[in-house]
Amino acid sequence: MEIFTNSVTIMKRILTSAVAAMAALSLMAEGYQINTLSTKQLGMGHAGTAMKLGAESMIFNPAGLGFSDKTLDITGSITGIKSEATATVEGKDYKTENGLSTPLAVNAAFKVYDNLQAGISFYTPYGSGINWTNDWPGAVLSQKVDLKMYCIQPTLSWRITPKLSVGAGLMITWGSVNLDKGLVSGASFDAMLPQPMLGDMPAASINLNGTSQVALGVNVGAMYEITDQWTVGASFRSKMSMKVKAGIAAVDYANETAKTLLEPKLGNVDKANFKAKMPAPYVLNFGVAYKPIKPLTLAFDAQLTGWNTYRQLDIEFPSPLSGFNQNIPKNYSNAWCFKLGAQYELTKRFDIRAGLMVDTSPVNKDYYNPETPGMTKIEPTVGFSFRPIPRLSIDFAFMYIHGMGIDGAKCGYEDLLLKSAGLPEAAYQKTFTADYKVHAFAPSLGISYSF
Repeated sequence: MEIFTNSVTIMKRILTSAVAAMAALSLMAEGYQINTLSTKQLGMGHAGTAMKLGAESMIFNPAGLGFSDKTLDITGSITGIKSEATATVEGKDYKTENGLSTPLAVNAAFKVYDNLQAGISFYTPYGSGINWTNDWPGAVLSQKVDLKMYCIQPTLSWRITPKLSVGAGLMITWGSVNLDKGLVSGASFDAMLPQPMLGDMPAASINLNGTSQVALGVNVGAMYEITDQWTVGASFRSKMSMKVKAGIAAVDYANETAKTLLEPKLGNVDKANFKAKMPAPYVLNFGVAYKPIKPLTLAFDAQLTGWNTYRQLDIEFPSPLSGFNQNIPKNYSNAWCFKLGAQYELTKRFDIRAGLMVDTSPVNKDYYNPETPGMTKIEPTVGFSFRPIPRLSIDFAFMYIHGMGIDGAKCGYEDLLLKSAGLPEAAYQKTFTADYKVHAFAPSLGISYSF
């Protein structure tokens, strides 16, 4: 059992591996940002920066609320996202077993004066969930991830002139993270035993669980009606830093043999606290809306997400573990999402919609962690609204998400047992390589009432 002699080294490597997992989680790129915050607009490819959407404008562009003539406007949307990712490793496919994600948004706005509107929104701007299971070949990088962020946004919008409006909202945001990953690979553990017993199942895994502090940001925008047919708009959601001050790490063992051999060396990691930061990057939107004829509205948005502002992940441990503090560089690039949509009023009670999103990825192929199989995605959408009475609208939309795929994606990691044994770097530095695909279905249901 010479390979277990250096317990201090093992603990340091374990903690380093754990915070590296946190780093990968926080950069889910296009898979991390939610683009399903309105059922009506999802039917139009989620475009809306230059559209007068009433209460829903508080999310897309707060300035649009200033054009509302409603005394009270209440809306709600919920989307069910069912996704599946596939990793092909040495010719064999491994699929995720993801549950149903349900991002939602609720908005309420009211008239203060004829040119002044106020309101409040509750929505989920960021979030992701993926479950690769416990015993696939990439388990040392990721087993399961559940990330959620929530935002309450009070908003004020002022129509300065009949054609120009500005708006601003205060984003009050918090969230939680729950991550599982392997610490000691089954292959390394099996090499110590007379007869292999684990295969792809890690001998020891770690769970990282934490709740972030409340972070504050702003959502501001401007909208200008050039003519009765043309409207332009721009909005900006500021960057926020979601800080986990007292996360808890918990170690789990594959069986009693693994626990007996590893617990004396990993026990100090179990129940250890950690601090970390999760970025909520800035989002800049530009939009244009055009009505070539009265019943038809066309809209186009260009959305820039500022992932390049996230240069590194800082992890801190309390004394006496401060020697394990991490400053992990990431250096991701900004990413664009292009949205195109159309809405046609068939009758006074029935509207139909169609749209398309092209969501580009900033993920580097050579630093590609399966916690987020990020890739450029093509996302067609359709939808409709039915008004049984003039003030009530029932909305439905559907989006199909098709990842363009990525081949030969690589992610480096360290074999902790081999490293703790003092072997050369070439022996413990490993690279996980796979081809990835992803697709998802996202039906959405909404309702709104105004007067």
